Amino acid sequence: MRVTIEKDFRFEAAQQLPGFPEGHKCRRLHGHSFEVRVAIEGEVDPATGILYDHARISRAVEPLLTELDHRFLNEIPGLENPTIESMAHWFWERLVPLLPGLAQITICETPRVRCLYRGPTSSPARS
Repeated sequence: MRVTIEKDFRFEAAQQLPGFPEGHKCRRLHGHSFEVRVAIEGEVDPATGILYDHARISRAVEPLLTELDHRFLNEIPGLENPTIESMAHWFWERLVPLLPGLAQITICETPRVRCLYRGPTSSPARS
């Protein structure tokens, strides 16, 4: 049986978006309560009845959240222009080697604004 599991995380951070025009509110220093959703896709292991140990996802994501939480994102290498698009890619690049079967990263900066990134490729999940 093929399934997708998702696990949600949260962090608080400040940012400026230098690519926006002068006077645009997002160009000024501001903050968000970001949500990160990590999706893993693959076949359920018939022996265990699960696709993936959720704790394994947490162990991979938590160090990244520690790096970002209550920080100025523009100071993080790779996030000099911290759009939700670049943040989704930043998470993907760091998680894809750790989480086989990684299918999608979703970054939400508000309840109504999000970016879904599926990466260039994904690898099959292994329990």
